[in-house]
Amino acid sequence: MIPTIKRAGWATRSALATLAPALVLCALAAMPAVAIAAESTLPPLRNVAAEAADAARRGEPLVVLVTLPGCRYCETVRRGYLAPQAARGELVVREVDMAAGTPLRDAAGRMTTARDWARGQGVRVAPTVLFLDGNGQSAATPLRGIQPDFYGAYLEQALDAARERVRAGQAPDNPQGQSTGMRAGSVPAGPSIASR
Repeated sequence: MIPTIKRAGWATRSALATLAPALVLCALAAMPAVAIAAESTLPPLRNVAAEAADAARRGEPLVVLVTLPGCRYCETVRRGYLAPQAARGELVVREVDMAAGTPLRDAAGRMTTARDWARGQGVRVAPTVLFLDGNGQSAATPLRGIQPDFYGAYLEQALDAARERVRAGQAPDNPQGQSTGMRAGSVPAGPSIASR
């Protein structure tokens, strides 16, 4: 036997008519939160020397996500990997838009732009994740592009290498992060967006 719904009486219709505007207002109030979440970013990189030194004092590398506007792979790395760890206090993470003319201070204390700094780090694709030591120099091989199936493992491997170097005060074998083929901490080429 299937239950039937009896026709709503005037009291039910009156209650729905009273609640309808409130429900619409609640839905509209939630929309800005959805828009903000869709445009999530990490704190911007503003001063490489100061922020890298601060991270190193905590025994951590400064992790820098280099992005492009509208890059869905960047959003995957940001939301799926870096932002959750940063929210738990596990990482010191900053973000740089590799196409922006946003001013920032480099590791030597000179003013430059986000675009020029990213180029100087050898970044050619987005997303790229850099791992910097207390001097603002590379502490591990950068992660370029994304391999969704194994990205978490590649990220943890690079973080372990960077943490070890930061805690030991050592420079990596490959300070400019040049691609040298597969080795510990490197990620095979995956989906990315090339720089403009």
